[in-house]
Amino acid sequence: MAISPSQRRYLRSLAHDLHPVILLGAKGATEAVVKELDLALSHHELVKVKLSGGDKDERDAQIDTLIDGTGAENVQQIGHIVVLFRRNEDDPRLALPR
Repeated sequence: MAISPSQRRYLRSLAHDLHPVILLGAKGATEAVVKELDLALSHHELVKVKLSGGDKDERDAQIDTLIDGTGAENVQQIGHIVVLFRRNEDDPRLALPR
């Protein structure tokens, strides 16, 4: 499910006060990190992730790995921080605008 621009704007406003839940280390986006992110998305729906160092291409590869592994949507990326969203179909916590 793709999110609309108004939903993306709303999610960005909610994510502003969040602290990163997942911190990537020197190894980057490993299977263990993807599993932990999957659990965090199931519980919170909206999660901030702090990426490990490296150039922009390396960070983009890490984001792609996280998105492919969890089925989340990229809401926003600023520098080393990325905000990901995935709706919990069983118990939705966030009410998105239309």
